[in-house]
Amino acid sequence: MKIGPKFKIAKRLGAPIFEKTQTQKFAVSAARVGQKKKNVRPGQMSDFKRQLLEKQKMRFTYGITEKQLRKYVDESLEKSAEPIQFLMSRLESRLDNVAYRLGLAKTRRLARQMASHGHLTVNGRKFTIPSHQLKIGDTVSVREGSRSSALFVTLDESHTGITPAWLKFDVKKLEGKVESRPIYEPSETLFDPEQVFEFYSR
Repeated sequence: MKIGPKFKIAKRLGAPIFEKTQTQKFAVSAARVGQKKKNVRPGQMSDFKRQLLEKQKMRFTYGITEKQLRKYVDESLEKSAEPIQFLMSRLESRLDNVAYRLGLAKTRRLARQMASHGHLTVNGRKFTIPSHQLKIGDTVSVREGSRSSALFVTLDESHTGITPAWLKFDVKKLEGKVESRPIYEPSETLFDPEQVFEFYSR
């Protein structure tokens, strides 16, 4: 999915939703914009604009299309009494996101490319679909033929060793496992899922 100038998009949305904007440079730039706005009479943001911003934050965070997000939202409303938890679980359980969370890639975009190029396997089988939904017990590994790639040869040294509680990763084996269902923590996201549901319910 082609996104566009990430720095400008992040500034427009008011959140460092891309890895390249999670820097001191972006923080300083955002602070300057905020200071300028203090000297301007604030206009009241409409509900629609607020909901649209939150929807865009979610979409760009996970690097998915409008069509994909709408599908996830509809599915969450149809299949669960807890649609927010269901939606976040769907987003977090994507193969590309799990690869990112395991630390196999520094960005979700790179993780998506890894999956698309066939570098990853699920339960020993090669998958090239980044949106593939992983289940509890599934194992994600780097394909044997890809382990000598520059993407992975130094991972043992560069990996932070930090993974979410619902995942387990063995950096020596380049293998991770889904231990439990992802749990949504509002404090860990840069967007409000409730506003996203409000946007699509219009």
